[in-house]
Amino acid sequence: MYDFTACIVTYNTPINNLEEIIKCFQKIKLNFKLWISDNSEMNDLKNLFKKIDDTRIEYIFNNSNKGFGAGHNVIINKLISNPEISEFHLIINADIFFEENTVEKIVAYMKKHKKIGQIGPKIKDFDGEFNYTCRLFPTPVNLIFRRFLPFKNVVKKMDYDYEMRWANFNKIMEVPILSGCFIFVRTSVFKKIGGFDERFFMYMEDYDLCRRIGKKYKVVYYPEAEIFHEHGKASYKSKKMMIFHIKSAIKYFNKWGWFFDKERKIKNNEIRKKNDKKRSF
Repeated sequence: MYDFTACIVTYNTPINNLEEIIKCFQKIKLNFKLWISDNSEMNDLKNLFKKIDDTRIEYIFNNSNKGFGAGHNVIINKLISNPEISEFHLIINADIFFEENTVEKIVAYMKKHKKIGQIGPKIKDFDGEFNYTCRLFPTPVNLIFRRFLPFKNVVKKMDYDYEMRWANFNKIMEVPILSGCFIFVRTSVFKKIGGFDERFFMYMEDYDLCRRIGKKYKVVYYPEAEIFHEHGKASYKSKKMMIFHIKSAIKYFNKWGWFFDKERKIKNNEIRKKNDKKRSF
């Protein structure tokens, strides 16, 4: 059994990003297996992994792009069929960097706290600035309508609450949603809830997975470990990506509820009370 497994889904991903994240993994002192699940049209990365020549790293060419979640499900389905492969699984983006002993800290904490299904580290950008990546369960206003609201002050107040900026991000806390760039999950979780919902081609598949995990396990923010994320925000720069994002948001609310979502209301209020600081909105 591996201490943990991991998967990176690629689609025309810059080679330098992959080389850097692989170097991070190669410094890990635990026994691991890393899969690169490639959704690209061309098998251009094959030669890169021949050059790397590390038996802990396996390249899989999917020969089609069925979406981010589908690319990860190639591996998650292996874990569901054979959960003895590893105790933990990491879903991670290629544009991540982490220092030595980061994953080791997370594994050690998860081993001590069996009720945690998913854990997420503190996240900073490459300039060292802290990113508010924990979220409450979103409303349609948070994800769709805010893009078209002309009132910046109103949007700012909504974001302050939705991004939990009133919480103490220096302490370990339970949260509704963690960032999808680094999803560290107890492997047995997949046996109970399944993998990604492949109806989400791109965007919101991480929110949906996190929400399903949170129905049965604790979802925890763990600032004792930190990573660095390039965080491109493609949907804010590309009209095509924005359309993908909005379509996925519509699917999310069709699944979980638009303005009437009792579970969202209860969970968000519970998290506010647990982590309450004086909110200024």
